[in-house]
Amino acid sequence: HVQLVESGGGSVQTGGSLTLTCTVSGYTLGDPAMGWFRQSPGNVCELISDITGRGNVYYQVSVEGRFTLSQDNAKTTVYLQMNSLRSEDTGMYYCGVDASVVAGRCPSKFGHWGQGTQVTVS
Repeated sequence: HVQLVESGGGSVQTGGSLTLTCTVSGYTLGDPAMGWFRQSPGNVCELISDITGRGNVYYQVSVEGRFTLSQDNAKTTVYLQMNSLRSEDTGMYYCGVDASVVAGRCPSKFGHWGQGTQVTVS
């Protein structure tokens, strides 16, 4: 049984920083892609950043230069360091493992998802 545990969300002022952490357990099919998605009211769910099993990292263009994704050596935990936060970064952040967005919504039935952690920037 795959489980994802997220932490690190919260409320912060514009320009502030937060670090999101996601730890996966029970995944036995090699090294999966792990990443963070964001769902905000009125918007589609979007992939913010992820890392493949080979270590290739992707960033959505709106967060490049501000967010940094990293992973522990065991490849069970990913960290999303978010700096220079903006109001448009506000949303529910979901950690996903081998996850895909369906119909603009997350979490979806594809992949494994955490429970979500709220980030509010004001």
